[in-house]
Parts: sequence; C-alpha cells; structure tokens
Amino acid sequence: MEDPTDLKSSLKFFFGFSSFKDHQEPIIENLLSKKNTFVIMPTGGGKSLCYQLPAIISEGTALVVSPLIALMKNQVDAIRGISTNNGIAHVLNSSLNKTDTKRVKADLVSGTTKLLYVAPESLAKKDTIEFFKKIRISFLAIDEAHCISEWGHDFRPEYRNLRLIINQIDQRIPIIALTATATPKVQDDIIKNLKITDAKVFKSSFNRPNLYYEVRTKTSQVDIEIIKFIKSNNGKSGIVYCLARKSVEELTEALKVNGINALPYHAGLDSKTRARNQDMFLNEDCNVIVATIAFGMGIDKPDVRFVIHHDIPKSIESYYQETGRAGRDGGEGYCLAFYSHKDIEKLEKFMSGKPIAEQEVGFALLNDMVAYAETSISRRKFILHYFGEKYSAKNENEAKMDDNMRFPKPKKEAGNELRSLIKVVSETKEKYKLKEIVKTLVGEKNALILSHKTNEKSFFGLGKDKSTRFWTALLRQALISGFFKKEIETYGVIKLTAKALEFQENTISFMMTEDHNYDNATSNSFISKVQGVSDKVLMNLLKALRKVVADESDVPPYAVFQDYSLEDMALKYPINIKEMANINGVGEGKAKRYGKKFVDLINNYVEENNITRPDDLIIKSTGANSALKLYLIQSVDRKLALDDIAAAKGMNMSILINEMETIVFSGTKLDINYWIEEIFDDDQIDELMEYFMNTESDDISIAIEEFEDNYEEDDLRLFRLKFISEVGN
Repeated sequence: MEDPTDLKSSLKFFFGFSSFKDHQEPIIENLLSKKNTFVIMPTGGGKSLCYQLPAIISEGTALVVSPLIALMKNQVDAIRGISTNNGIAHVLNSSLNKTDTKRVKADLVSGTTKLLYVAPESLAKKDTIEFFKKIRISFLAIDEAHCISEWGHDFRPEYRNLRLIINQIDQRIPIIALTATATPKVQDDIIKNLKITDAKVFKSSFNRPNLYYEVRTKTSQVDIEIIKFIKSNNGKSGIVYCLARKSVEELTEALKVNGINALPYHAGLDSKTRARNQDMFLNEDCNVIVATIAFGMGIDKPDVRFVIHHDIPKSIESYYQETGRAGRDGGEGYCLAFYSHKDIEKLEKFMSGKPIAEQEVGFALLNDMVAYAETSISRRKFILHYFGEKYSAKNENEAKMDDNMRFPKPKKEAGNELRSLIKVVSETKEKYKLKEIVKTLVGEKNALILSHKTNEKSFFGLGKDKSTRFWTALLRQALISGFFKKEIETYGVIKLTAKALEFQENTISFMMTEDHNYDNATSNSFISKVQGVSDKVLMNLLKALRKVVADESDVPPYAVFQDYSLEDMALKYPINIKEMANINGVGEGKAKRYGKKFVDLINNYVEENNITRPDDLIIKSTGANSALKLYLIQSVDRKLALDDIAAAKGMNMSILINEMETIVFSGTKLDINYWIEEIFDDDQIDELMEYFMNTESDDISIAIEEFEDNYEEDDLRLFRLKFISEVGN
C-alpha cells in the first residue's frame, strides 16, 4: 500500500492539490490495498479523483465504466492535461475508427495507458474480454453505479452484467463503485449485484449547505420569470434545464433577444456544436447554457451560480444531481424550479408505453418529486431524508436556505389526525400506498379499495371532515418524521414504524404545515407573479385613476386595466405609450385607448419623487407567437369552430383560451359571439353580461363560486373574453 505521505505528494504532483477532500484519502488507501470499495459522494465532492489518482500510481491499467461518451471524453481530456503523454488515458467505445482502436490497444499492451474509459456495451464484447485477459488490469471503477439498480432513476440493463464480465476477464481485480445519487435501496442493490458485500462503504453527507432551494408556480409566463431572474443575476454563470429540445431552442432565443449571452445544448445538435457550446460555457465565453438533461455530467465548472428547472425533473435523484452543479466552489448556488401539475401529467404520459414494472418505478419516483415540490417543510430536510440521511441545521443561516424555511407557513396541531392516520394504516394491514390510504380516510372508493372491501369497514371515511390535500400533507410529513416508511420493493406501500406505535399509546403533540396548493395557481398566459416589489403609493394612485377612467367609460375597473397590469406599472414606471404597450397584459390597443392618462400620472410621480426607473425590467418578445396570433385572429374572423382551431394547432381548449386571452387582454378585439351563442342561451348571456358588468373582480374562481358550479371554467373564460372585447377594448 502507498504511504500516506507519498499519497499527498502524488496528489500535489499530479493534481496540484495540497490536501484531500472529505473521505478521498481513506477511499484511495482502501482501493490501493486491493479491497472492494463503495463510494456514495454528492456531485462536486471529488469522486473522480478517488479512482484517477490510484490508477496513475498503480501498475497496470484501470478500467473505468461510464455511461456517456461525452462524460468519458471530458474525463480523458482532464487526465491528459496533467501528463505530457496523451496515451495516459483513452476511451474505448463505438465512436472510435479502426486506426484509433489499434492505437489504443497498442498503448494498453505497452503499459502506457493508466485509465481506460469504456462503455458497458463495449466491455461486453467477446473480443474485448479476450484482449483484456492479455493486459494487466489494476482495478475496475464503475462510475454512475446507480445505473445498476432497477430501483434507481437511471437504470441501464447492460450495467447489471458487469459482474459476469469481470468473472470472464478472470484477474481477481478489486472494484470501486461510485455514485452521487443512491437511496438506501439502490445502495443495497448495487452491492448485491456486483457481489461486493465485503466492500468498505464510504458515505459522505448529501447536504450541500451553500445551495438555496426554491420552487415557484409555473405559469405560461415562465420564460419572462426566468429572464427577470437571470437579469437580476447579471454576469453570473448558470444552467437552465428543459425537458424538450423545442423548449431549449425557444428559451435560448428569448434570452438572447433580452441581451443575455446564452447558448443551447441538446442531443438534436451535432456533436461539434454541442462541444463548442459546452467549451464556450466552461471558458466563460457565454454565461448561460439552456439544456436538456444531456448536459452537465462530469462537467466540473466550480462557479455555476444558479440552476433553473424550466420543467420539473422526473425524480429527486435527477433534481439533486442537476442542482448539484451549482456552487461547487462553496460559493453561492441558487436552485430555482418551476412546478405545475400539467408537467407531471406529461411525464406520466411518457411512461405509459413502458413495461409495467418500469412504469411502477417511474411513478414512484415521480410521486416523490411531486411531494418535494408541494411540501411546506424544509426542502433540504426532505432531500436528505430521501437519501436516508437525518438532518438538523447547524445554524440559523443554514436553516433558512430554502423558500419554505425563509417564508414559513404557520404550524398547526395535528396529533389527533396523526393518530387517525396511524389507525387506518394499521387497520388496512399496511397494504396500501399513499393514494389509497388518503382515499380511505376521506371515504372515496376505487377498484383496489372495493376489492379489499375496505369501504365496508367502520374506519372508512374516518377523516372526511378534512380534505385530500390535508391528509396527503400529513402523511408526507409523518413519513419524514419517521412514523412511517415506504417499502420500495412494493413501489411505495406504507408501513408503520415503532415510533408510530409508540405515538398511539401516548398523548404526544404533532405539529404540521399544509402543503403548497398549486391547484389555485393559474396557468393563464396573462398572469404572472411580478418579481420584485411594486410601489404601493403609486399602485394606490393608479387604482384611483382606473376608477375614474372606468366611470367615465361606463365599464368595470378591471375592463380598463387588471390588477396585475397596475402592479407591473408600479414596478416598471412606463412613461410613454411605447413602454406602456410592453406592460404585462396591456399591448398596443389598450395603451392607445387608455394609456395617456396613466403615463402622464406615472411621469409626474417619477419626477416628483426622483425615482430611477429599472429599464432592464422591460422584457422583449422574440415575436415567435406573432404567426399564431395572426392565425387565431383570422380564424375567429372566419367564424371557425374553436375546437377545430384548437385541433389544427394541436392544443386543448384551455390552452387555446390562454392564447386568446393574451390577444384580448392586450387590447385587440375578438368577436366570438358566434361561438358564445352556441354554448349559452339568451338568458344565460344576459345573466353573465350583468355579472361581469357589476362585479369588481374578473377572477374566474369567484365567478364559479357565485354561480354554484353551474358553468364550466372554460365557458366562463370565453364569456369574459367576449365581455372585455366588447366593453373594455
């Protein structure tokens, strides 16, 4: 075994570091002692060095199994950078031609190569196995070892054959398996599959104390929110993740139009473009990369200051891995995710064609991601619990490093409700997942509940005085508090713990907070949270002026400008008609019709109060939607059926109404009377006209309540369009 002093001198000589991080030194010592080693270390913790250094100072060649060609290339480039001989590290995969393969094998035979990066598919080839029998192998390193487990977020079947391949090579080589994202179940699966039950396990904390976690409601104004966030972090490096290539391209263009130095990265780009864009980001020739999940594995850029998820990821493992690319240097790292139920529905549809077992795992992972997004407890505590780690904040600053802890919801006593929850789990013989437990509590039947005749039991409907949302939140928080555990093998069946049984026998308090409710979060394109703080004094002046203008025009105040438009004015201070047209929900039509009095008031207010206007808050459009806008206006003019218009553009009716609202609420008229007369009779039209003329708010949820659910939400939104087109525009 290498002497520790020699290890440190080797570290300094090859990598330039004076000391090891965390468990790196004992990991390397264990591997150099020819012992099997299992490393669980978070992204940015220095996993690669745990096999790179021992490979360089050992006799023979280390085989490194890696899932991605791009990841292999980056690692090889990094190792070659510390040596005068390019042969020190090679890749052996399908990307090589015959000449390249011959050169790699020559370097292996001569003993020049210390690290050989290989894909599991290449390793499995018979001629490759025969070749490896002829060379000296120092050890096998399995990077991204979670790919072995079918219970993980990135299962790759070919990884499960690695043990068989090692046996065929027949050199009794030690194994080091490494992962940044493994739940306790996945960790067990890796050890069993590789048959390394004797492995020494090195587990670092998953906590990244410098990262700040936030989840926001995702509306169709998400691109504007992202632009505002990046502009408020001007000059900083960041990554924005999107699930679809189309979203990557569209968002990149929107960022560029708004003066942000951004580049795209996704599998649809050719390899040269991807490599160039990645290098420009690493070399700080661009500030922001907008990417699919293909970007970032193995990328060691220490000063990424923010990671934004335009779409919620498929699993907590993916989320943790991707957010982990922020703040690797220990500095600022802001992790912002946008969440909507519609994104979850899309992800569920993607899984529908997969084998049943794979679907079950996928849904279980996705449900945990939903629970994370909706939770109102510490997000850091939630993540660490997921990875099997208990957490308590070291200090007040660390405790407030997420949105839920910085802006906490009030806690309420729920001891009796928790006892009811424990009773139902116990009485149903611990055979249900969260969904069925909650349904049993509120008294809702489904096929599974009927098959077990749970609906006939005395405890069925025990908690019907509380909502589904309440019981879901309580069960999620009780899981994290250790009263229940999820059985992974049965895809999330809830089991009682000793703590739950003890709780039943004693009168103990349990405090909970209700989850965030995203059902009430509108996805309408004309609404977004205005980021920043609007001027309250100016807001009151604008409301007073709006009332005067509305009375003069004999229309309700919201038909002039809606509240969110006034809030935007009180944030941006538009002082001419052109700037007014850029205000959220105004547009050229309304700016010309009502804008002059408002810009005059704002102009005077700005001058009298010596206000510096934030010019950077004016968001420019790419114009990408202008063709759609023209198509909708022309189609409505031709009196085409709205469901036909929606179908022609691949939309559902709700999304079509979103687009129409964008047009009408910006001051353009749309005459949809032909459609209104199809869905409402004369009495209903009179009733709704009177309601919208006299109500102080055009909030559709208030209208639904007022009419006691007699009208569908989309129908009321369509009538509001007719009303504002005729009265407000």
